Amino acid sequence: MTQQPVKAADLFVRCLEEEGVEYVFGIPGEENLDLLEALRQSPIKLVVTRHEQAAAFMAATYGRLTGKAGVALATLGPGAMNLVTGVAYAQLGGMPLVVITGQKPIKRNKQGRFQIIDVVQTMRPLTLRAERIQSADKVASLIRQAFKLAESERPGAVHLELPEDIAREETRVRPLRKIPYHRPAPDCAVIEQAAQMITEARHPLLMIAGGGNRNRISQSLDELIRKTGMPFFSTQMGKGVVDERHANYLGTAAITEGDYLHCGIERADLIISVGHDVNEKPPAIMGHGHAGQLIHFNFYPAEVDDVYFPTLEVIGDVSDGVRMLTQRLEPSPHWDFEYFRRMCKETHRMVEEKSDSDAFPILPQRFVHDLREAMPEDGILALDNGIYKIWVARNYRAYSSNTVLLDNTLASMGAGLPSAMAAKIAHPERKVAAICGDGGFMMNSQELETAVRLGLDLVIVILRDDAYGMIKWKQEDMGLADYGLDFGNPDFPAYARCYGAQGYRVGAAAEFAPLLRQCLQRPGVHLIDLPVDYSENRKVLTEELRQKVCLV
Repeated sequence: MTQQPVKAADLFVRCLEEEGVEYVFGIPGEENLDLLEALRQSPIKLVVTRHEQAAAFMAATYGRLTGKAGVALATLGPGAMNLVTGVAYAQLGGMPLVVITGQKPIKRNKQGRFQIIDVVQTMRPLTLRAERIQSADKVASLIRQAFKLAESERPGAVHLELPEDIAREETRVRPLRKIPYHRPAPDCAVIEQAAQMITEARHPLLMIAGGGNRNRISQSLDELIRKTGMPFFSTQMGKGVVDERHANYLGTAAITEGDYLHCGIERADLIISVGHDVNEKPPAIMGHGHAGQLIHFNFYPAEVDDVYFPTLEVIGDVSDGVRMLTQRLEPSPHWDFEYFRRMCKETHRMVEEKSDSDAFPILPQRFVHDLREAMPEDGILALDNGIYKIWVARNYRAYSSNTVLLDNTLASMGAGLPSAMAAKIAHPERKVAAICGDGGFMMNSQELETAVRLGLDLVIVILRDDAYGMIKWKQEDMGLADYGLDFGNPDFPAYARCYGAQGYRVGAAAEFAPLLRQCLQRPGVHLIDLPVDYSENRKVLTEELRQKVCLV
């Protein structure tokens, strides 16, 4: 029997359903109205945000946590342009995202160039692929291809533009089925070579990066570490892939070089790099006279740069590759981990200094300590971008993967609150806290209304220093005058209450932990205004590290 024709907008939504889409985040416009009507009749939930940038951050984070492409929607022109930062966030961070934008009719437009810019050409350098849908008959194949690309290894952003006249066209095409596929395992001969190199090394060290943030990889790495006793560290986006309470955990590379952790990196004669991506600001693991070897484990070949040029590349399914390596490795008499053990003990001692300080405004060390004590084991932190990101990466121990959501690729301010909201939508059963600076929070603070409207249970901690603190630290470190980085703030608790949330201001260091615990247990949106003393940036991250002496 001949299929009855359907509008392209209806087919588009059916294709989204076939891809398993549960949420669309965004702000519709006039050019999306046919698509909006199709969504109204779909089980897909539309989450209307207050800014398109927040919608893209939310969709990207949803993709990061679920492995399924998040979907963001905007209209043409200004709406599409507001998506751009979130698209770049997903693309650099390896988060699966499909963004949909509208456009004026392309066959008979009566409004000249009003609001029209070439969105597709704008998106192309920022995405894996950007396409205009020029025929209703192309909807199904372009959507299938978009999701396949977005969810591939390496994941990223894909853009589709649906003009309003195409949305109204009819077609007899039906959705294409989503076909699962399996990634090939690495070559056995290369695994044998990697095992031999590791066995013969004196001080091998394991580095876990963001590409290792998959459940199967996490399990395989845990088995490797338990069998071999291998010491390991993580990049910021690899935090929690292996439980950081592990005795072999050396720390997280919170800054590029010069931290205590880098003493161990410099001592290693072979680094096993799992899931590293040159888009992430790296620890300086090679170069600067480092003569060691490096084995690259990833789904795709390494992109070489000045501090990352592997000796051997193990390409294929990472979980399979690590498992195959573990089967071929036994603890070697060549290995000497004594230095790493001593360095680990000393590093943890230094990191934990002042974690019980009663100084107020609160010190970063005390803040991170109390945060870890209050958050449950599976609780999720969503960090905005600021100097506190370094303190959390350095001092906060993550117990499982994707429990510390930070961005060390685009490093955009404004992502903290939307990311926390997406995390709560993806995992409603878990406790979620957004950690924001006062600068980053105000870039998307309007999403408080969205969080309250959605009935989310969420805690937002604003670390208030009335300045762009990260840049102030850099400015001071360069010996420059204090200039151009201070600002005023609203009354944050009152601001929260204006949106229907609860607001609190901390007046002493000892008040923070019990207040945070209380807020985590209560329903609704809770905002905590926490004054912070960032003079520790200079004392610890500048002066102390300049005087650092690596253990002999």
